[in-house]
Amino acid sequence: MALKCGIVGLPNVGKSTLFNCLSNAKAQAANFPFCTIDPNVGTITVPDERLNKLASMVNPQNIVPTTVEIVDIAGLVKGASKGEGLGNKFLGNIRECNAILHVLRCFEDPNVVHVDGSVNPVRDKEIIDTELQLKDLESVEIKQKKFERQAKTGTDKEAVKTYNVLAKVKETLESGQSARAANLDEKELEYIADLHLLTIKPVMYVCNVDEASAKTGNHFVEEVKEAVKGENAEILVITAQMESEIAALETFEEKQMFLAEMGLDEPGVNKLIKAAYKLLNLQTYFTVGVKEVRAWTIDKGWKAPQAAGVIHTDFEKGFIKAEVMAYNDFTTLGSEVACKEVGKLRIEGKEYTVADGDIMNFRFNV
Repeated sequence: MALKCGIVGLPNVGKSTLFNCLSNAKAQAANFPFCTIDPNVGTITVPDERLNKLASMVNPQNIVPTTVEIVDIAGLVKGASKGEGLGNKFLGNIRECNAILHVLRCFEDPNVVHVDGSVNPVRDKEIIDTELQLKDLESVEIKQKKFERQAKTGTDKEAVKTYNVLAKVKETLESGQSARAANLDEKELEYIADLHLLTIKPVMYVCNVDEASAKTGNHFVEEVKEAVKGENAEILVITAQMESEIAALETFEEKQMFLAEMGLDEPGVNKLIKAAYKLLNLQTYFTVGVKEVRAWTIDKGWKAPQAAGVIHTDFEKGFIKAEVMAYNDFTTLGSEVACKEVGKLRIEGKEYTVADGDIMNFRFNV
């Protein structure tokens, strides 16, 4: 599933440094604005302790983790919605992403210039928000004009509904809030899906702090938390420079020693990747065998046939049944045979909603 999280933020907040930690792709990181012009794309392995556990039990020939794409998008500036600083190009890159990782500078360092001359993450957040909101407002107004005449006559009920949803979103944007604050239901979202609004995408604020604040955060982080408390958005604290140093270490043991010295249990990038996966509304099921233990990515709420289709379209077309074991049952009992003996291997049909961590085998006929 080619779902992408876009890393956005003002120039010089640590986006490319963070991207380099996440991906084998090496984005140029330098101390001046517009260092990144074209978006860098990296396919990132999602850390999953469950996959490691299953592999240790089965000892397969091959282990395949699940992945997510991360896109490093160039720094935005004031006026991006009007084309400033290559704004239209960058906003187009964001539009192609499914979720946004908004990096905010939450550290002081006289050696790293700030595009606006001072460190103020809340102001930085509002600059980006405003540019994205203005671009969305432009898109909404263009579509609204197309439906205005039909909506006023009231003869086309679908046109009236579309116009009303657009009016609701427009009012939200004009109040200085992002489109996601309009709290549209699933049916309402369908009326504006074609717009691919920037501010309706799920967002996570990534607070890039100094090393001393890696574990507890700082006053900048608290200011961000206060500013976004009404947004239903996630916040993650990370030290991009320290993560870069961890990524440069060659062995697992060296990385663990470094983390222990810092009082951390795992690299911040691991938490970020897991959070990005969650932000995309994704979950994982597993297939387990001596040839391969594999994690498969699906949307939350998918039925068994849809999940089967991720392996091969024939699996979905000819779906008959699914053999399902819960992860905890499999790892506790030790094998598929043991699960079957105590009734923990279930046979599920087309209406079964797959749970995160399910271990599945599919029966199909084409």
